[in-house]
Amino acid sequence: MIIDHYRQRHAASAAHYARATTLFPSGVTHDARYLVPFPLYIERSAGAYKWDADGNRLIDYWMGHGSLLLGHGHPAVVAAVQRQMERGTHYGAEHELALRWADLVRLLFPAVERLRFTASGTEATMMALRLARAATDRPTVIRLNGHYHGWHDMLAHDMAGEPLPPGIHTGLEEATLVLPADLAHIAEAIARRGDIAAVILEPNGASYGMIPLPDAFVRELRQITADAGVLLICDEVVTGFRITPGGVQQRAGIAADLTTFAKILAGGLPGGAVGGRAAIMRGLEFGDAAWSRRHKIRHNGTFNAAPLSAAAGIATLEQIADGEPGVVAAQHCAALISRLNALLRARGLAGWAAYGDTSIFHLVVGSRAAFAPGELPANLPFADLKYGGDTRLLQLLRLSLNIHGVDLMRGRSGFVSWAHSAADIDATVAAFAAALDDIAAE
Repeated sequence: MIIDHYRQRHAASAAHYARATTLFPSGVTHDARYLVPFPLYIERSAGAYKWDADGNRLIDYWMGHGSLLLGHGHPAVVAAVQRQMERGTHYGAEHELALRWADLVRLLFPAVERLRFTASGTEATMMALRLARAATDRPTVIRLNGHYHGWHDMLAHDMAGEPLPPGIHTGLEEATLVLPADLAHIAEAIARRGDIAAVILEPNGASYGMIPLPDAFVRELRQITADAGVLLICDEVVTGFRITPGGVQQRAGIAADLTTFAKILAGGLPGGAVGGRAAIMRGLEFGDAAWSRRHKIRHNGTFNAAPLSAAAGIATLEQIADGEPGVVAAQHCAALISRLNALLRARGLAGWAAYGDTSIFHLVVGSRAAFAPGELPANLPFADLKYGGDTRLLQLLRLSLNIHGVDLMRGRSGFVSWAHSAADIDATVAAFAAALDDIAAE
């Protein structure tokens, strides 16, 4: 049994989890880390690898939830953080590192005329919505089905036709219009209503491309919003600096009015930002008493532009600015996807496929659509893409891959880094083949 083997191989993680259930709801500190019978506990990491509490080495494709394009513990990032640790962790004041950090963001995203650092991507999207409503004096924001923008109340309702999540005030439902990723629907809603402040989306598709969107979609949406005087907010928390150094916007050849950042921005430490046109960002500026009473958006945050995060962010952005780390990661990712699909075809596993975008990959496992192995159809149901197919098979795959030394994010997605090698891709494909054997035996 896969679960029995998993328990035997990860006894220390099981013991840690038993204690965690007395401390945290369901024993975890992040929903995505929840796993039955228990999640892995990690002791250390380096490059493309991490080691669990039992000393097992895993090829890591979580990569800090996508924040580590350079891999774990890149020497330049480690050195920058160590230097800053000696100089101070929190000044409670402005510092020169923030200037260099902001300069690098603006170098890679030229449409960002002004920006404000935050402590997370969730905070960045919160601020983007507030800025958009203030700049347009309109109350409603359009978001797209399944696109994720953090866990805050204003964007927690992410699926049309479904009830609000528990704990969300019903009055907030009217502030967000959830629509399918269909340009005609969006254009019609904007034309019909006069209260739309902005459209926010993940520009490569819901959940960092699980439900892919072509760049042509973003280009046309940019035109629709610009013609209507509606702001476009590109959530590049995951895709920024990864898809290209300038994100999906650089590849698509567009400029959003506002962009949100996190993850790679801070080099694996906590940090986010929102940036955009100066006229919109003016809502954060101080002015005379009359201006401040009517227009100033209040924004504090103890860890905004935290020195350690700034140091890590600067070191990371300097390393990736020429695009080479992203290109190398994307090449390895393309090889991985191709070889996984070849394996699925060889095994005759209908309803299974790997797909992705540059250095991000996803799996669909055991879809009821039963498409040809490794051949993802264009019309696959939304739910299969969003949730990865058969949840029981996904759990077995996730556990078995862990047993064989590979850790995928939620068992169905991954981020390839500059630190991954061709040998790591070979080992991952071999682990996947072994996991398929385990599942077949089960």
